[in-house]
Amino acid sequence: MGRKTWQAIGRPLPGRVNIVITRDADWHAESAPVAPSLDAALALAQGKERVFIISGAEIYALALSVADELELTEIDAEFPADTFFPDWNRADFRQTSREAHATVEGLRYSFVSYQRVT
Repeated sequence: MGRKTWQAIGRPLPGRVNIVITRDADWHAESAPVAPSLDAALALAQGKERVFIISGAEIYALALSVADELELTEIDAEFPADTFFPDWNRADFRQTSREAHATVEGLRYSFVSYQRVT
C-alpha cells in the first residue's frame, strides 16, 4: 500500500504482511516493511502465494501492467472525489464473477473479479 493509505488507516491490515511504498527514504512504519518502489515491494513479497495491491491511485496505475487478477468494487454512482482507480484496458481482462449488492439507502455496487487474458 502507499504511504498515504498507511497513514489514513493508522495500522497494518490484519492477517497479511503489509508493505508500505514511499519515496521518502527517511519514513518508516513501526510494524511493516517499507519499500521505495513497487518493484522493491514485489521483491519483498517474493515467495508469497498471492500479493494484493491495496492502494493508492498511483500504486494501482503502476501495478496494472503486472496484475494477473483484479478484485474491484464497482459503484453504480458518481461522487465528487480527487482520487480514482486508473483507466485500464478491459480487453486485457475477462470478468470471472460479479456479486451485486445495494445498501438500504439504494446505492448499488458490485464486487467484480477479472482475470488477465493476454
